[in-house]
Amino acid sequence: MKKMALVLGLAFSLLVGCSSEGTKETQGGQAPQAAFPEQEITLVVPFAAGGASDATSRMVAKGMEEKLGKPVVIENKPGGTGSVGMTLVQNSKNDGYTLGYVPAELAMHKSLGLSDLEPSKFDLIGQSTMVPAAVTVAADAPYNTIEEFIEFAKNNPGKVKVGNSGAGSIWHVAASAFAQNTGVTFNDIPFDGAAPAVTALMGGHVDAVMVGAGEVKSGVEAKKLKVLAVMTDERDKNFPDAPTLKEKGIDVVFAGWGGFVVPKGTPDEVKAVLTDALKSTVESDEFKKFADDQSMTAIYKNPEEFSAFADEQFKYFSELIPNMNLQ
Repeated sequence: MKKMALVLGLAFSLLVGCSSEGTKETQGGQAPQAAFPEQEITLVVPFAAGGASDATSRMVAKGMEEKLGKPVVIENKPGGTGSVGMTLVQNSKNDGYTLGYVPAELAMHKSLGLSDLEPSKFDLIGQSTMVPAAVTVAADAPYNTIEEFIEFAKNNPGKVKVGNSGAGSIWHVAASAFAQNTGVTFNDIPFDGAAPAVTALMGGHVDAVMVGAGEVKSGVEAKKLKVLAVMTDERDKNFPDAPTLKEKGIDVVFAGWGGFVVPKGTPDEVKAVLTDALKSTVESDEFKKFADDQSMTAIYKNPEEFSAFADEQFKYFSELIPNMNLQ
């Protein structure tokens, strides 16, 4: 019995010793990192609720949170033609918990003198949409064709009020390009996003808007608005009776775009998780249907493709905008 007790005692001592050494190894080494994400993610939208940017971001947030298993919370930060919200993202901690929607204006700010923002200030994780523009007026406006609208504007220089999504926004530039090409002069009225501009049109506070086609769709369906033309290469299937400007001999093609970014220097492994969730969302049937219903095109570009595209857009607008007479 004594011999048995001695053997058991030695075995117990060895087990305790091994356990103690293992514990010391764990304590002395690197603690295993928790998988990203551990908490909710904030998605900053730099425009007011209700517009194409907001609607797109909410659909992306829904899809990404299903993929990530954590809430993705929308935070609207309008102002400064997107600069308020985009600057907030730029200055946020680069841990992956702040994500930002960026519009075409990201490639325009510097040449417009609105801010120092440009694509290189962020880590881009992917593009989601292309957004065609439509020339839209009130349903009871005294013009029913784009030709009549142009003639009216020429006969009333500076009197036609055109709402846009902010001074220097993509839709402001679109309207200015239209005006220069047709020889008319508009009174441009800025708003904090396209949605407030469309609301102003329906309320009779402005005479026209040249914003995303999807942003006027509900107003057209409610018979409060009418689309005179679209600024695309081909007709929009949601507005089959509206001609393209090119059909009418007006060489103006304009489309906005949207994508997602994180603060510069976000860890690669974190960006990989976010990129995968974004890709899965944008390529889903649900998102494609949403984009189609909104007269947008769902188009996924990976970080490298989106970065190259955004850089091209930055160069394009840097050459175009200085030669425009933006009011």
